[in-house]
Parts: sequence; C-alpha cells; structure tokens
Amino acid sequence: MRTATIAVKICGLTRVGDAAHAAHTGAAYLGAIMAGGPRLLTLDRARAVLGPRRHDVQRVVVFGEQHLDEVIVMVRALDLDIAQMHGTCTPDVIETIRRETGRAVWPVLRVAGTTLPDGAAALAAAAGVVVLDTHVLGQLGGTGVALDWSGLQHAVLALRASVPGVRVVLAGGLRPANVIDAVRLLSPDVVDVSSGVESVTGVKDPVLVEQFVAAVRSAAGIQR
Repeated sequence: MRTATIAVKICGLTRVGDAAHAAHTGAAYLGAIMAGGPRLLTLDRARAVLGPRRHDVQRVVVFGEQHLDEVIVMVRALDLDIAQMHGTCTPDVIETIRRETGRAVWPVLRVAGTTLPDGAAALAAAAGVVVLDTHVLGQLGGTGVALDWSGLQHAVLALRASVPGVRVVLAGGLRPANVIDAVRLLSPDVVDVSSGVESVTGVKDPVLVEQFVAAVRSAAGIQR
C-alpha cells in the first residue's frame, strides 16, 4: 500500500466548539464554507470558528465562484493555510493565489461516474494535490453523496502515475461506517468529511467525529 498515514479534514464547521473538538480528536484540517449553502459563514464568523494559525491543525476555507481578487483578500484576511477551490479553477488561478498569498491551493475535481474531469492532471501538477468530490448538479459540494470508489480506482492510479507525488483528498459522502472501504479502495492521503459527522446540518456530532477519526486510524493500520 502507498501510505500508513491518512489525515482527517472536518469540513463545514459552523461552531467554535465543534472546531475545537475536531482538533482535539485528531483532525489535521479544519474547514469552513464560504461557497454558499446551509453552512455558509461570514468572514468574521469563519475567523471565530477557525481561530488563529497554529501548528497542530491547518485551516481551510472552501470557495465557490467568487472573483479571484475576492478570494485573495479573504485568504489574507483570515490568514488561511489553504484555499480550497470548488468553483472554476485553472493552473493560472492556483499560481496567482499562491504568489499573492503564499498559501496552498486545493483544486476540487467534481467527479461524475468513474472518470476524472478533463484537466485533472494539469490541476494536480499545478497544485500538487486534488480534492475528489461528487458532482451533483447545482451544488458545489457538501451533498453527502458518495463517489464510486471502486470504479475510480483506475482513474486515480492513472493520475498518480502521470503526476508523481500528487496528494489525493477524498470527499463526498464519507461517514464512520464507510470510510474504511473508501480508504481501502483509493488509498487517499486525506479524507474530508462534513455531513457524515453531523447530527443536524452544520452541527457536528462529537461521537460521530470520534468514530470517524477512529475508523480512519483503523484503516491506516490495515494498510501497513
């Protein structure tokens, strides 16, 4: 297997306590949404939920179709670690954000079926990382709909072969009950969960968060 270390991202955070619990439980990434939808935060609220930059976790904001200049302003204002781009993203956009902010960019590939979108390799090469999320018409993410992990195995292997060292972040419909299967089939570097650990939309269930992290650790152990 490729790796025995799989990081967890808890996304769609809307409450300070949920973010603190996620970090304490072992999440390596805390995510907030500024791309629309029911978990949408204002700039001030995202600042409060994510807190300051620190060594134990990295802070991610999910952007949608905001103008590039607006994304850059918000990345700077929040002193983010990572800008996750769910809207239109190109290698030039990635380079501009990195040049202007000094921060990493995670481009999202919205996947329908068992093939990756056109341009996936170019985005992977530019960013060194890609997020795989389920394509649902009219929604940029956070749908709770899982990808076809088995069907995507060949496409992900081909991407890794064409872009050596690329990191794969797996999102879309993950939850404690299925994340072990997802890891076994696709060997992601990071697993990204939002609705799969919620009691109601935008409210993380601490027990589900703990179960998810424990399942990911178990899956990493299986890969050794």
